[in-house]
Amino acid sequence: QVQLVESGGGLVQAGGSLRLSCVASGTIFRIDAMGWYRQAPGKQRELVADITSGGITNYADSVQGRFTISRDNAKNTVYLQMNSLNPEDTAVYYCNIKAQRRSWNSNQNYWGQGTQVTVSS
Repeated sequence: QVQLVESGGGLVQAGGSLRLSCVASGTIFRIDAMGWYRQAPGKQRELVADITSGGITNYADSVQGRFTISRDNAKNTVYLQMNSLNPEDTAVYYCNIKAQRRSWNSNQNYWGQGTQVTVSS
């Protein structure tokens, strides 16, 4: 089994900051990409940012320059530093990893349970 546990969500005023963390545990041979997605009420889940095992990052246009994704491979942890938050960032944020459980397995997608981020105006 692979478990993802997210933390760091909450309520913040517009212009504020939050830092999300996601720790992966369980039977994991190798983690490839790690990322964050979000889903606002009535909208589809969308990619916020992701990062490869080599540290190459990718951001949605809407968060470019405000959010920073990073990872600690030794701790199987991915972070999302969110600055200059605005009400449009309000959503449930989900951690995602693409990982192999065993050396002979292919990459599979794993998801966290989600953490609520609410930005008040």
